[in-house]
Order: sequence, then C-alpha cells, then structure tokens
Amino acid sequence: MRRILFPLILGIVGCAILIQLGLWQLRRMDWKEGMIASIEAGIQAEPVPLPAAVDPSMKYLPVTVSGTTTGAEIDVLSHTKEQGGGYQVVSRFVTDDGRAIMVDRGFVPQELRHVERPPVRLNIRGNLHWPDEKGSATPDPNLDENIWFARDVPAMAEVLDTQPILVVASFVEGDAQGVEPIPVAVEGIPNNHLSYAVQWFLIAATWAGMTVALIWRIRQRKY
Repeated sequence: MRRILFPLILGIVGCAILIQLGLWQLRRMDWKEGMIASIEAGIQAEPVPLPAAVDPSMKYLPVTVSGTTTGAEIDVLSHTKEQGGGYQVVSRFVTDDGRAIMVDRGFVPQELRHVERPPVRLNIRGNLHWPDEKGSATPDPNLDENIWFARDVPAMAEVLDTQPILVVASFVEGDAQGVEPIPVAVEGIPNNHLSYAVQWFLIAATWAGMTVALIWRIRQRKY
C-alpha cells in the first residue's frame, strides 16, 4: 500500500487542480457572456447627442452626429464575407457645433477605393469606439499610399487633425457616396473559455488515466 500511496496522492491532487482550472474557465465563460450581453444592450440602446467630453470609458456609447465631411480620409485595409477585400473609410468630420472628429463611414470594395468622395453633409447614428486592433505584428501605416492596417484612434486623429474621437456609423442619412456602414457588433469580442475548460478537463482525464496505469504497474511488480 505504501508503494502506491505517493502516486495516488499525486494523481488525486493533480486531478483536483486541473478540474478546478476547468471549472474556473466555466465561471469565466459565464462572466464573459454576461459582459457581452451588457455590451450588446449598450450598443443597441437609444442614441444620444455626442457628449461635450468624450473618453474611452464611453466605448460603444450610441450617439448621433450631424455635420460635414471634409474630403480628408484614411483607408483601413479590411474585408467582408460578401465583397471580399476592400477598405474601411475613416473620414474627417466637422460637426454642426464645429468639432473636428472622425467617422468610420464603413466599407468600400477595392475597386471603389479611389472614387472621389468630396465634402458632403451627413446625419449619422453610430457608436463611439476605440478599437483594439493594433498588435506587435501590425505593420505601420503606409502614409504615402494612405493605407492603414488597424484603426489606431490617436494616430489617425493626429494625421486627420481631429479630436481623438471615432464614431462608427450604423446608419447614414445623406449621400453615403457608395460607402456601406459596418456597425459595431459583439461578434469580434473573443469568448474561448468553453474550449479552454474542455482542454483542462481532458488533461485531468489523461492525468487520471496515467495515475491508474502507474498504480497498476506498481501493483504488478508484486508478482
């Protein structure tokens, strides 16, 4: 009995730890699902006029803005399932009260990228957004070609000479100039906790199987 006591304890403790890790991931999944539901409810709430003071804590806040584009824009490399590769058009936008902000007007396919989009008056409903798209592997923007690889709000604001405010349009009233809005959605928020939990439970089952096999081999040595 003494010969199998240590591997038995090791097996039980290891399985307990691994199962607890799996259960923790399930709790995290419940938390993430609640957070996503809350964000989705916020995205779909009744929009308000753009606040006088804006900061990243207001991410996803539904807002309305009225004003005029200036013709200055940034093209962010993008794609859709329906149209394939193209660009998201981020325009410099001057509101009726004189504030220069940015509006992500939506998507244009590759062939429409260089179509001229002169200043136009628009009424826009959308959401404040600070996308977390720029990682360590994201290339710097090609300023000569005006091609960006991520929506970096502070950097785009500096180039377009605006406040660091980005409104992602969900509805545009006026001449959209061929730009199709892509509203903010929760689909891009990762929630992989269930797969992580399954992995921990599978490791626990493997650990238990190895423990049983080891104890069986130790017992066999008696004969």
